[in-house]
Amino acid sequence: MSNINNFNKILKNLNILYIEDEENIRINIKKTLELFSEKVFDVENISKAKDILSKNRIDIIISDINLPDTSGIEFIKELRKTDKTIPVILLSAYTDREYLLEATKLKLVDYLTKPIDFKNLNNALQKCVEEILDNSRYMITFKNNIQYNVSHNCLIDNNKKEEIHLTNKELDLLNFLIKNNNRICSADELKSAIWDDYLEATDSALKNLLNKLRKKIGKESIINISGVGYKLEN
Repeated sequence: MSNINNFNKILKNLNILYIEDEENIRINIKKTLELFSEKVFDVENISKAKDILSKNRIDIIISDINLPDTSGIEFIKELRKTDKTIPVILLSAYTDREYLLEATKLKLVDYLTKPIDFKNLNNALQKCVEEILDNSRYMITFKNNIQYNVSHNCLIDNNKKEEIHLTNKELDLLNFLIKNNNRICSADELKSAIWDDYLEATDSALKNLLNKLRKKIGKESIINISGVGYKLEN
């Protein structure tokens, strides 16, 4: 599968929060965003945006700068105190040097001027997916219909509709494998990532931990390349 197709597939399953106080613009942009994502929350002010954030998993934020209650920049400044990595796209009706200087401090994915060009929006959303993958903020679905929410460290059995408990070390192992899922991880790498005390980081301890995690996410989900290491398969 090409990178573009893969990004589009991931984007389809991500939740977008879109903040815009001008109703006509909000309606039109929401329709466009729904071509990319199956779940788009649209609100007209920061107060409602905070309510959505408190009750839902949000993967990408798109916000206008000029809003009635708080500016988009002030909102993102506040958000960055607790969430350093969620991808953010800021929108403005004009390019203002002062805004741009402020925006560069907020670790934005992009700054787009209105009216929004479809191609520019598409490119910005693709960058968001790259950020999400780089920061391991993602929903991973394993072959046996077990799903892992990387953002919330939550493993769900979709067949039984219940959460599967993971120990701290199982979480450390799973998150490390997800972050490095493009390559094979050596046993020594895994041990140093999971155990602080090297005396505890034995081959048998790692093997035991791998077996426990395999039972929860599926034994085929972690493959062992003999003499090389381990890799996540999903």
